[in-house]
Amino acid sequence: MDTRRRFGEKLLGSLVGFGLVETLYRHDLFADAVKPTIDAWVKDLVALTKDLRGRKLSDLQFQAKMEELYKVVDLKALCSLVKLDQIEKKELPANGAMSVGFDLAVEGLPKELGFGRQVFGCGKGRSVVPHGHANMCTGFVILKGKWHGRHYDREETLKDHYVIKPTIDREFGPGDLSTISDHKDNIHWFKAVSDKAYIFNVHVIGYDERIAETSGRLYLDPDGEKLAGGRVKAPKLSSAECHKRYG
Repeated sequence: MDTRRRFGEKLLGSLVGFGLVETLYRHDLFADAVKPTIDAWVKDLVALTKDLRGRKLSDLQFQAKMEELYKVVDLKALCSLVKLDQIEKKELPANGAMSVGFDLAVEGLPKELGFGRQVFGCGKGRSVVPHGHANMCTGFVILKGKWHGRHYDREETLKDHYVIKPTIDREFGPGDLSTISDHKDNIHWFKAVSDKAYIFNVHVIGYDERIAETSGRLYLDPDGEKLAGGRVKAPKLSSAECHKRYG
């Protein structure tokens, strides 16, 4: 078993180097030796969060390591852990996204995990509306369904608007992932394109006491005035205004 594990670790390192992890995982071509158990996966996430809060990792380093970890999650086991089958029985809202919290029944976890967690669910055409964050790192894994996902970098914050620049614009399906930090892809917007779609989310709030901005959602309109260099003047919105336009 130990030899098999070492082989799996070496194989995973090679795949990361060649950028093949996400493609192989999406088609479920990883051997069991490469995928960590879901308990080990959650414990690794807790350890990463501890390193972020302890400033052993920058937010960008945490974001990169979170993506590496997300790429090897056992999706079926994760769906079972969060009890997705029970969540799917809940009625999805006519506007915006349903948000459901959950416990992580993994033996040996500390009382304080260091991160929040939830599952978002949307019906077709509904959205996790466009918004940004401050002093927060977060990561999504698509559990079920398909989404049109968009990310932006928030380059400037002014009195009544943000200056943003598109970074990601593509379809996301089961096993696909995205992350944000204060310095990369820190605005996101996910719109369901299948009848039902669900996202696993982990978020680390208030990891850096030097950041003075609130960590609540920063709502905005990404369809604003086009500026030079592909940037956009994105007006600030209230939650109600953003959900009316994009929910």
